[in-house]
Amino acid sequence: MSLKEYPPGTAFPGIIGRTDEESSPAWPAPLRAKPGAPNVLFIVLDDTGFGQLGCYGSPIRTPHLDRLAQGGLRYNNMHTTALCSPTRACILTGRNHHSNGMAAIREVSVGYPGRNGSIPFENGFLSEMLAGQGYNTYCVGKWHLTPAEQTSAAGPYSRWPLGRGFERYYGFLGGDTHQYYPDLVHDNHQVRPPRTPEEGYHLTEDLVDRAIGFIADTKQVAPDKPFFLYFCTGAMHAPHHVPREWADRYRGQFDDGWDAYREKVFQRQLAMGIVPPGSQLSRHDPDVQAWDSLSPEEQRLYARMMEVFAGFLEHTDHHIGRLLQFLEESGELENTLVMVISDNGASAEGGLHGSVNELKFFNNTQESLEQNLAAMDALGGPRYFKSIGRIGALLRASGW
Repeated sequence: MSLKEYPPGTAFPGIIGRTDEESSPAWPAPLRAKPGAPNVLFIVLDDTGFGQLGCYGSPIRTPHLDRLAQGGLRYNNMHTTALCSPTRACILTGRNHHSNGMAAIREVSVGYPGRNGSIPFENGFLSEMLAGQGYNTYCVGKWHLTPAEQTSAAGPYSRWPLGRGFERYYGFLGGDTHQYYPDLVHDNHQVRPPRTPEEGYHLTEDLVDRAIGFIADTKQVAPDKPFFLYFCTGAMHAPHHVPREWADRYRGQFDDGWDAYREKVFQRQLAMGIVPPGSQLSRHDPDVQAWDSLSPEEQRLYARMMEVFAGFLEHTDHHIGRLLQFLEESGELENTLVMVISDNGASAEGGLHGSVNELKFFNNTQESLEQNLAAMDALGGPRYFKSIGRIGALLRASGW
């Protein structure tokens, strides 16, 4: 016999008699999603340019993202706010970044409306809306939406993910983190990475493992309950950390430099119909030297930086593929709405020469070519906090 239910807040429709035989029970109806409601998966890449995914003409291999593109829609007129926090606030609220108080990243908030770094609670998050419709809501990866002074163990926690409609969280609250030694938060408390780099740890793999775990935990109990997963990689933001074998897959492929890369990707975009016929390639960034004007040492260094960047992106695609494979094998992929977006194009934070220590850039300390050359063989490993800088910006080919 099915249970008798009634909307919470309405009169009890059962019968309360003097005995159990004279009575009939009824229960407040629990919150349930509509039958057949789809899962929702937002994959938010970081600092990834328009011309860096294979499905947008890049020679960098991204087969799993390419497969999504082939089975769905590719947008070629997407506009972001060109900064992390503002774009992410727009994604989750559907509102203009100024109305969210996020005219800039939360670390540079000022005491004026539109740029105070505090998203108003009346600006509902998608997580809050879907939780109210019977969804499980999970946030995994980069957050970057809590005012910097509120991210310590003292809180308040009202602007952490669990305070804005997410039921589970695993990731990092800041704008970036070390990919081998990340600053991790699980729900509302800090945790250590489960392994060390020597044991094979990398943040992207860990994030995918946690995302799969969150979904599996629920689906084995309530298989028909839909989920909203907001999955945000640390890639391709600095530091560009990836095991050496992934970077070595691109050995020599960028020796002709960034000018040649831009032209090749642009021609592919024309052939694929990503950009309209008759389009012209945007001008070369005047602040960046022409490739042919660089010394052999500079070319060797910057080519290796591009190899590391490319390997990092393919590595990221590989682990996103594991998440998609899990959904497919569990029978959930065909009932999942998947959106892939980047918060902005490739970053120029590393400056003209790239960086092996991004903190120098933020402290206006010039890095030398000699220092970067000395670090070249260790790029991608845990020793250096590398940012590709203007090199990455040129690799965009075209802007978002």
